[in-house]
Amino acid sequence: MNRISLGLDFGTESVRALLVDLRGRERGVAVAKYRHGQITRTLPGTDESLPPDFALQHPQDWLDAAASATRTALRRAEVSATDVLGIGVDFTSCTMLPALADGTPLCLTEKWRGEKFAWPKLWKHHGAKTQTERLNALARERSEPWLARYGGIVGLEWFFPKLLETLERAPRVFDATEVWLEAGDWFVWQLTGGLTRSTCQAGYKGLWSREDGFPSPDFLRALHPKLEHVVAKKMPGAFLAPGQAAGELTAAMAKKLGLRAGTPVSAAIIDAHAGVPGAGAAEPDTLVMVMGTSSCHMLNSAVNKPVPGVAGIVRDGILPGYYGYETGQAAVGDAFEWTRHLLGARSFTDLSDHAAVLAPGAEGVRCVDWFNGCRTPLMDGTRTGAFTGLTLNHGPVHVFRSVLEASACGLRWIVDTLREGGVPVRRFVATGGLPHHSPLFLQMCADVLGERIAVPPSQQGPALGAAILGALAARAFPDATTAIRAMAVRVKPRIVKPRPAASRAYERVYADYRKLTDTLRHD
Repeated sequence: MNRISLGLDFGTESVRALLVDLRGRERGVAVAKYRHGQITRTLPGTDESLPPDFALQHPQDWLDAAASATRTALRRAEVSATDVLGIGVDFTSCTMLPALADGTPLCLTEKWRGEKFAWPKLWKHHGAKTQTERLNALARERSEPWLARYGGIVGLEWFFPKLLETLERAPRVFDATEVWLEAGDWFVWQLTGGLTRSTCQAGYKGLWSREDGFPSPDFLRALHPKLEHVVAKKMPGAFLAPGQAAGELTAAMAKKLGLRAGTPVSAAIIDAHAGVPGAGAAEPDTLVMVMGTSSCHMLNSAVNKPVPGVAGIVRDGILPGYYGYETGQAAVGDAFEWTRHLLGARSFTDLSDHAAVLAPGAEGVRCVDWFNGCRTPLMDGTRTGAFTGLTLNHGPVHVFRSVLEASACGLRWIVDTLREGGVPVRRFVATGGLPHHSPLFLQMCADVLGERIAVPPSQQGPALGAAILGALAARAFPDATTAIRAMAVRVKPRIVKPRPAASRAYERVYADYRKLTDTLRHD
């Protein structure tokens, strides 16, 4: 008898639907792009140009794309709706939106569809710079105890800075909003008809903890008087950990997705964090590197050590029983693609092939990869990138290779930060799209780290992780460890080994990178 779990993996440009059985065998997969993609230039249905730091999305795209991908995956798997026993959802974060009490996004109402602040803010929306600065200054001034969980810095892309941005720049939108929530929680709400909140999304992006909840009303009042009661009045919902059942699929959504009404649905998880169970990492001290448009690097640890610049330390935030550390790089795959466009190159593969011929160091060209800010360890979205060492003897391939090398050096900086902070990092696993599509970059990472990197065979790491959580919500397994071992540890991973000569050469490149970052951060 078929027993299938569905993982819905919401990325920046598209959603992936993965059907996998309880032995980890992929039965069907499909990807559907969002009709509006990333809304960065013009608000849909208007001629209004958006400011440069804006990045929005259309909530109807999430529903329509999920339905299309799920139905296609069902056809390809040749299974029926009754075979699907659970649904798991992972989502970009912090992607958030204002909604009415019944779940209607504000932007889908006639009154507010022409107001940019009524639309969902994508994770990479960087419009809240001044609000982030003030929030951080106030938290440091007051010695807020929760600040240490985030390395002493609240990120530009997080929940409260974006909320405050709307309050200050579009107060009528703030007043009209009845529920503020993460997009992942909103989507689960649409599936089940009941509002819950993910401990993962709230813990890493919303300054929430199981012990203390959100920041106090006193702090929020000091930040802005109208925020004093925002948690009580505009942020309802019970908190559930990923893998806990948030409810059952409604008849309306079952019809839209081609599934069975009553199917259990897991609480949401951040997309990158879903890559941890999806990569088969059930043990501590393993850095799971989810590499895509940006990169998010997660680690489960038995130790709780506040580390400056770490994006979040949440107890039971990724897997139960451990402290989950989140770090990341704000621009990786999209930085590579931006470089390709900048250079006028037609093919990423051709650029990579030519770059592979060069020796480590790109013949003197160096790069700092802060093209979308620096997430870890600076937690500063205002930082900008740089190139140095360029001469008339260099060409596009040197520039491209320097960007790849800078990203690998940024990864090593994160690992050094954790280790210097007393957090063990003993094993490395790479998942997401880049490890499979850019072998040159992955080899650079192994060489710069001087460490072996395991690459699970599945290219659907987060989607598989979401499917595992769907199976847990359906109580197909007694606990997360059992589920991960059954569904994600089936085929041995490919191992990328460091090359000793290259690792020695990269010591100088890494030293140059750190000198450049020191110079730029003190300018």
